[in-house]
Amino acid sequence: MTDIILHHYDLSPFSEKIRLALGYKGLPWKSVKVEAVPPRPLLDALTGGYRRVPVMQIGADIYCDTEVIFRALERIQPQPSLYPAGEGIAKALSFWWDRATWKPAIGILVDYIGEHLPEEFLRDRKDHYLGYDISKSAMAPMLSAYVQQMTAFGEWLASMLAENGDYLTGQAVSAADITCYHSLWLLRANCGAEAIDAQLRLSPAVTAWMDRIAAIGHGTPTEMTPEEALAVAKEAEPADSFAADADPTGLKPGQAVTVTPDDNAKVTVAGTLVAVDAQEIVIARQSSEAGTHHIHFPRAGFEVFAAPADAQTAA
Repeated sequence: MTDIILHHYDLSPFSEKIRLALGYKGLPWKSVKVEAVPPRPLLDALTGGYRRVPVMQIGADIYCDTEVIFRALERIQPQPSLYPAGEGIAKALSFWWDRATWKPAIGILVDYIGEHLPEEFLRDRKDHYLGYDISKSAMAPMLSAYVQQMTAFGEWLASMLAENGDYLTGQAVSAADITCYHSLWLLRANCGAEAIDAQLRLSPAVTAWMDRIAAIGHGTPTEMTPEEALAVAKEAEPADSFAADADPTGLKPGQAVTVTPDDNAKVTVAGTLVAVDAQEIVIARQSSEAGTHHIHFPRAGFEVFAAPADAQTAA
């Protein structure tokens, strides 16, 4: 198998999800560090401008969003599975957690460290990513609400553990555990575990669960430069085994389409439809920097529409 390459940065909570998933599956991977704030021209050449991190690359196949990365990892190495109790509950819980906890977690985070965040970072998140001001002063009026929400969610985790055992969906790690860990990891790593545990009233059961997830580790990464990763894509041909022609709205391979996140960082990526079902869509793009490559997106959380026949598909 061609090397797994992860484009990420250390303090990205969504990247932490994938680092843990790679560790759980025991897969070696190449680590390409990117800036927390764009521009990222070499990564853009692979993704068509999609601006969220992490991005996983295997040769000339590019995977955008953690849900479709999890799905690809299951194809690559089915065991141990990220869905030991089935996909439905784990995926639904993960989707809810990502969206429900993101803003309150940021609100609490900036209360602790907001004065240390660079102005460039704050401006980017307001103008190009989230659409709202995450500076400490802007988030402060809602801090009590953010704490209330995260405390409630923490109690829900404790309830799941009491019902199911060591992990949220049963006796084995699932994608839900790795996902629900990441927002709390972000807070504890940056604000202090003791302070966050007390503020959010995290139960011993929840903190012990977090210790179990942290113990999974990140496996065996080795460093790679962005230039090397781009060269890998240019020299390769798309090779992922996913193939389907089952779009619920009638889109067909060969059509020009656009793909856009529906929540934040709403950068539209255009390409030619290659494969599609209710869970995943793959588009082809071509550029002088990256050659012909396929970009994979999940369907949940993204809007896909037919584009004019002459839509731009090159970077």
